[in-house]
Amino acid sequence: MPRKPARTIIITGASAGVGRAIARRFGDAGDRIGLIARDEEALRDVQRELQARFAHAEYEAVDVADAQALFSASERLEQRLGPVDIWINDAMETVFSTVADITPDEFRRVTEVTYLGFVYGTMAALRSMRRRGEGRIIQIGSALAYRGIPLQAAYCGAKHAIRGFTDSLRAELMHERSGITLSIVDLPAVNTPQFDWARAHLAHAPRPMGRPVEPEVIADAIYRVANGGFREYWIGWPTLLTILGNTVAPALLDRYLAAKAIAGQQTDVPLVPDRTDNLHHPVTRLHRTRGSFSRGAAQHALLVPGDVARAATVALGAALFFALGAAASRRRWR
Repeated sequence: MPRKPARTIIITGASAGVGRAIARRFGDAGDRIGLIARDEEALRDVQRELQARFAHAEYEAVDVADAQALFSASERLEQRLGPVDIWINDAMETVFSTVADITPDEFRRVTEVTYLGFVYGTMAALRSMRRRGEGRIIQIGSALAYRGIPLQAAYCGAKHAIRGFTDSLRAELMHERSGITLSIVDLPAVNTPQFDWARAHLAHAPRPMGRPVEPEVIADAIYRVANGGFREYWIGWPTLLTILGNTVAPALLDRYLAAKAIAGQQTDVPLVPDRTDNLHHPVTRLHRTRGSFSRGAAQHALLVPGDVARAATVALGAALFFALGAAASRRRWR
């Protein structure tokens, strides 16, 4: 089978977690990789890792919340790697806290990185792609873009906003008959370093809600999505059940999360007072692909287009109602 031509892939949040795993996956496929994050030392480490695997990787250390710095970084990466074929927005921040305890400054910072960082990254991608009338933008979303949970109001709000922004832009590009495509990929809990370095106002150290998947699982899925054509993809049964469950019974989920999600996002280990966090400054020593919850983490996950999952659910529901109706009719005629 002939090798595909190398593409230029730019990834934000590429120094750790899902972004780092994505960089490795595309690098292994022979693509040219542009790495964006705040921590230059961590980016240099990722670059060396990719180069050891014979991938061409370049980096720019900027904060995605700084629009002009991000635009300039994108242009410099293009000069070294070539026009952007695929842009992947992944950079994020979170604060584990109730709304009562989070400060306005903390909420603003999470929103600037996790929402506006995606907006600015998308704008940077469009600056390159519009000149050629083609390209692909992938937004790393979350099941929490549909269903907010306790202790992560800022993050959930940002993920909801990303979905609205992306839907608006997609319709504009379709109206223009542009060859640029957008997809959102909604993730379940993932075993990344965010639980080790996120700021938290909790009694105990944070942990993923439920069973997480490993970042490499997500990276493999994103690699497949890069060649896909659907507007939205869901990874893992928890994502599918959360989104569909919230559509059907949001009040039931309110009660379930109120009862389970506070304790479900905390370990039994007391939170270290004044632990180092990455909200305003990177924590270089914790930059790695996996977090601290590999024990029991899933090595595989379902990948399904959101539209297919919705259609299948409607079809199954219709079949169930038809079967129930037929059974009731037979009983009446006996």
